Amino acid sequence: MPLSDLTLRDADEADLPAIVAIYNATIPSRMVTADLEPVTVEARRPWLAAHQHPSRPIWVLCRSGGEVCAWLSFDTFYARAAYDGTAMIAIYVAPSHRRQGLGRHLLQLAIERSPRLGLHTLLGYIFGHNQPSLQLFERHGFARWGTFPHVAVLDGVERDLVIVGRRVAP
Repeated sequence: MPLSDLTLRDADEADLPAIVAIYNATIPSRMVTADLEPVTVEARRPWLAAHQHPSRPIWVLCRSGGEVCAWLSFDTFYARAAYDGTAMIAIYVAPSHRRQGLGRHLLQLAIERSPRLGLHTLLGYIFGHNQPSLQLFERHGFARWGTFPHVAVLDGVERDLVIVGRRVAP
């Protein structure tokens, strides 16, 4: 599917079921999220509400018919005023739309538009065994800023968390 056939917009309440479905589809892989069980739409309502702040949106990438194909969230790094210019980003792509460049497209848009959101630094929290995501971020200029060894246990296997970062504005 050509990227020109997709629309980027801020997520709203009507998008939450699709956002949750895309997120839940990643849980069984044990590659993307530390959640071990599916989340519910109801449980994610406060999360969506917290992203109504202009500098912490959730973006959805949609087909012309409105189908949400992928989403990106800007999450608070640390809830102290001095860190307001830093956000952690998360990207999720629907299973039927993976390997089509949507994650790459969303990441590039986040880098380009972050200064307009008042952001100067972007972070990604990525499992050390998630090489595709680490490579995606590294190809977009993110560097490994830290590793938390063995902080997650997924199905009895200890996993590292790698923090990648990139300055997007001076």
